[in-house]
Amino acid sequence: MTQSVSIPGAAKSGRSRSTSPQSLGGDGVIYALFFLGLALTAVVIIYPAFYAIELSFQKAESFISEPEWVGFDNYARVLADTEFWEALWRGIIFAGFAIVFQVILGIAFAMLLDAAIPMKRVMRGIAILPYLLPTLVVALTIRWMLNDPIGVITVGLQNLGFGIVDWYGSPTLAMVLVISASVWLWTPFVTVAFLAGLQSVPDSLYEAAKVDGANAWQRFWHITLPQLRPVLTVVILLRAIWMFNKFDIIWLLTGGGPLRSTEHLPVMAYRKAFQAYDVGMGATISTISFLILSVAVIIYFRLFPLDTKD
Repeated sequence: MTQSVSIPGAAKSGRSRSTSPQSLGGDGVIYALFFLGLALTAVVIIYPAFYAIELSFQKAESFISEPEWVGFDNYARVLADTEFWEALWRGIIFAGFAIVFQVILGIAFAMLLDAAIPMKRVMRGIAILPYLLPTLVVALTIRWMLNDPIGVITVGLQNLGFGIVDWYGSPTLAMVLVISASVWLWTPFVTVAFLAGLQSVPDSLYEAAKVDGANAWQRFWHITLPQLRPVLTVVILLRAIWMFNKFDIIWLLTGGGPLRSTEHLPVMAYRKAFQAYDVGMGATISTISFLILSVAVIIYFRLFPLDTKD
């Protein structure tokens, strides 16, 4: 005959763990932080987004003036405006070239910092410094360096025999300027992301490839890139979203000029809303830009899914 033995302490301790004040207090903190984050998201992101969409169907000279409902008239005006399509094309050029150079340089710097170089930790710390600088500081520094009479870049180019380069008078040079500044400022983000990805690549793969006679380029193409594909997919997506919406660096460096040659959709929306006093048109451009970016992201995920499992 089997006799069951009960341990009072065990049942008691089990109940005390499930209903202890510490457990209830911990759950309360979790729920409080969750609803606080939800409320902040609603106030800072969701409400402004819906308000901008609402403004896109209205005509208003400012945020405090009485709006007039115009329906899809703003959208018809924007889509029929050649300035909109030119600004969209300039935004694609700006974002495309900036992303390509950021990814190429980011991978190169990441592989260099992952190699056996002197003072590796110090070099890794220095590599992230540009990304820590405020955009305003970077823009003002670049403007000072390009100052016509005494700027260090201007003087250096003159000493090399190039003469005075009119960065702000040539549409092509102005676009080169904003792309170069963007590449210098945000390549460290790409570098850190790829450097973290390189840490997860097993050394045994490279050793086996060396035994099979693979050279450096073959090891990079057949081992490094496939192993970094998930990181590459996310980095390109994030950089595309950020660069397509980037406003500050262009506005601070060129203001969209000369002759609107560096004006893309964010700058155009700002100009319409705050300089042309047409808030509805600015909101319409922003909404269309959001829709274009959303469709591009969906297509991107279709072409390059994050799940790399066979």
